[in-house]
Amino acid sequence: MIQKNFGLAIKKLREETGLSQEKFALSIGMDRTYYASVEAGKRNISLQNIYKIAEGFNISVSALFVVVENVNGE
Repeated sequence: MIQKNFGLAIKKLREETGLSQEKFALSIGMDRTYYASVEAGKRNISLQNIYKIAEGFNISVSALFVVVENVNGE
C-alpha cells in the first residue's frame, strides 16, 4: 500500500509541475523507466532516491510524506 500511495503522490506532484515523467526523471538524475515504475507503485524505492525526488519538487522528505499520507490510493 505504501508503494502505491507513494507512486500516486509523486505522480500528483509531478503533474502539478506540468513535467513529463521523462523530463522530471532527467532533472533529478534518475532513469525514466525506473521513475515510471516508482510512480506505478512497483518499486521499493531507496531513501537516497526518495531524497532525490523530494529535492526535485523543492520540498523536504517529511513534506513529501505528508502528501503520501494524504493521497487517496483506494
